[in-house]
Amino acid sequence: MNALPNLQTLVQLQKEHFNSGKTRPLPFRLQMLRRLQTAIEKEESAIMAALAADFGKPAFETYATEIAILLSEIKFMLRHLGKWAKPKRVKSSFLNFPSKDLIYPEPYGVALVIGAWNYPFQLTLSPMLGAIAAGCCAILKPSELTPATSQLTARLLQEIFPPEYLTVVQGGAETSQALLELPFDKIFFTGSVPVGRIVAQAAAKQLIPVTLELGGKSPCVVDDTADLEVAARRIVWGKFLNAGQTCVAPDYVLVQENVATPLLAHLDRTIRQFYGSNPALSPDFARIINDRHFHRLQTLLDSAHIYSGGQTDAAQRYIAPTLLSKVTWGDPIMQEEIFGPLLPVLTFKTLPEAIQTVNAHPKPLALYFFSKSPTAQEMVLTQTSSGGACINDTISHLTNPYLPFGGVGTSGQGNYHGKASFEAFSHQKSVLTKGFNPDVPLRYPPYGKKINWMKKFFKWL
Repeated sequence: MNALPNLQTLVQLQKEHFNSGKTRPLPFRLQMLRRLQTAIEKEESAIMAALAADFGKPAFETYATEIAILLSEIKFMLRHLGKWAKPKRVKSSFLNFPSKDLIYPEPYGVALVIGAWNYPFQLTLSPMLGAIAAGCCAILKPSELTPATSQLTARLLQEIFPPEYLTVVQGGAETSQALLELPFDKIFFTGSVPVGRIVAQAAAKQLIPVTLELGGKSPCVVDDTADLEVAARRIVWGKFLNAGQTCVAPDYVLVQENVATPLLAHLDRTIRQFYGSNPALSPDFARIINDRHFHRLQTLLDSAHIYSGGQTDAAQRYIAPTLLSKVTWGDPIMQEEIFGPLLPVLTFKTLPEAIQTVNAHPKPLALYFFSKSPTAQEMVLTQTSSGGACINDTISHLTNPYLPFGGVGTSGQGNYHGKASFEAFSHQKSVLTKGFNPDVPLRYPPYGKKINWMKKFFKWL
């Protein structure tokens, strides 16, 4: 039997399970979240080993960016889910007096979650938390580029959840394509912009609601009032975490030209402080995910002006943390999202010029601005558009469950994290309830001269 009929059967089993109503009660949802929490805590060492096997991810980064984020998110949901799941009373309209008006969050049904390879455990399971919290069933498709983590994820979920409720389907692009042809009630995709377009088109054919977490070239703007030493530490940390393979990593630095030279010096010094004189020997620096991405980055590096770094080792898929200077927007590295440890540094003269440069390109997933000036900070925030932003920091906005995370334009659509994850898998159903009395006859035919009363009424409102 080929893959597609098996997948059809699995989706049908999940639809039947969802329609049984077993996933909807709040105690069940809380129990499933606790079950997952316990499993993640138990498998901590195995998770670290899988990420190390897939692309040499340091244990600290695995714990901080994969395990801790998930556990924190689960705890947040356990504290707040009872409040989120309750129907919300809203004000009634005078036109419907007397009535009771509420918003009921109801689960979409059976969801498809397609994860990404760069944070393969967290970016697959984090959306699933929203599905559990909302009361959905879900099929997870982890990335085939991280086989050790994908296999661990499949084993972990198989041990704690029945397949008619939550399960993992492994495979390559053909499996994803087969899944996208099935009648899911919600699709959640994390990945690249080109694949995001394919997912959106497939969802549109069946009118399936979709959340897209994509990427793009996230700018990091530094003006001449910034504390350059602190800015350098935070930029280097955000850029070279996971060897630059982060969707919200600073893609390029746009620095005011009168402080470009000292900033480059601070960035170079910080890289050596973080990773030593030879980062290839550092236990804290990851490797590139596969040969294809290594060669893609090597090609970008070959045509660039290297300020510092630039060393590579194809056998290890190692590319050193690299600073690039004398970069222009016509260079190959500025034509695509880098997704690796290469940091171009460009300059600007005035802040309006920097804002114009950012706005001349597709809306990024994140924008970072380093400045001591509140006026400049407000100018950048109000005159640019991005999925999220940090002032005087990088990446950290996505760790706060009270802040919804997502893109805008080509960097994505929809949000998740915290309550936003619950809402991503919930339909907000509007419900009006009326008694049988009184029954005001104004709206019923025959209308006669009722239009005059209606006009007077709307003028009065």
